[in-house]
Amino acid sequence: MKIIYKSILIELFLTFLVSLAFLNFVLMMEKVLRLSRFLSGTGVSVENMIKIFLYIQPQLLLLTIPMAFLIATLLTYGRLNHDNELLILMTTGMKFKDISRPVFITGVLCFIFNFLVSFYFGPKSSHMLRNEITNIVTVRAPLTIDEGAFNTSFKDIVIIIKEKLSNNSFKGVFLYDGRNKTEPKVMTAREGRIFMSEGLQTNLFLKDGYIHIAKGENVTEMFFEKYNLIMRFESDLPSRKNSELTLYELIDEIKKHVPQISSLQLELHRRFSLPFLCLILIFLGPPLSMMAGKSGKLGGLSIGLGVFTLYYILLIYGENLVKAGKISHYIGAWTPTLLILLCSLLLFRKESKK
Repeated sequence: MKIIYKSILIELFLTFLVSLAFLNFVLMMEKVLRLSRFLSGTGVSVENMIKIFLYIQPQLLLLTIPMAFLIATLLTYGRLNHDNELLILMTTGMKFKDISRPVFITGVLCFIFNFLVSFYFGPKSSHMLRNEITNIVTVRAPLTIDEGAFNTSFKDIVIIIKEKLSNNSFKGVFLYDGRNKTEPKVMTAREGRIFMSEGLQTNLFLKDGYIHIAKGENVTEMFFEKYNLIMRFESDLPSRKNSELTLYELIDEIKKHVPQISSLQLELHRRFSLPFLCLILIFLGPPLSMMAGKSGKLGGLSIGLGVFTLYYILLIYGENLVKAGKISHYIGAWTPTLLILLCSLLLFRKESKK
């Protein structure tokens, strides 16, 4: 018996790791495409990209661990069913719950790890990811301003410099400021220096310059010795999100009755429901693999993806109803999970009686 359990457990665990790596890779590509909006043109180094990839992983694991666990169960037990190994085990007198014991062990381990991801690794990595992106953009943005080239890193502003004295100081600055559509400005300056101030504001300090302001048919011209221009990036820097809050911080924010209280409550329930889903899938995976029949791995993969597609559709729909004030946050957050729990127990009980 130990040899059989060990063999199934090893196959299940290896399939789980492969499924987890595949799902993380697919979802990571979508995250990276979104982040490229912030990082384009900043000359991100290989070290920065490695850090970003690592910081993204815990956020993805919260979703992909339950998915990978179910897919691994369906693929492993689907293969056993296809090769008639499950039939042989049951004819020898093994009960269905005994055959499912490796799934119980893997599911409990997934629950423990996903719980740690949900309340420790996830918030910490989200915070580190935001800091890393902010540092990349604020530190490397001045490096993108090259001599004789149009720079559009800042919203509604075009900068051209004649000579670059250092990474953040220039000589011969030409600037078009179109933030005020009714009064566009053209500015020139003998020298310029770019730096960050408190609140991550980007400042362009100009010396010995000239401003040309057009308003309809009227034109205003003025000279200046010193002028500090505050700019903002074309893409807004990432702000603090609910995913960065720890358990105690979430509870404190909810008690403060901030305007985003519904989103905070949903985040809190999501932190509990997704790890708890791993325990529910213990009872869903083995009977689903039996229902897949002789379809093998392709059938198991299709069923697994179908189950999670339905689950996330219900989850998103419930969250939208909560945000719209149609239903309670308890109902919106837990209804999809409880439905899967009910179906799982019924299917597992049905297979156990055979």
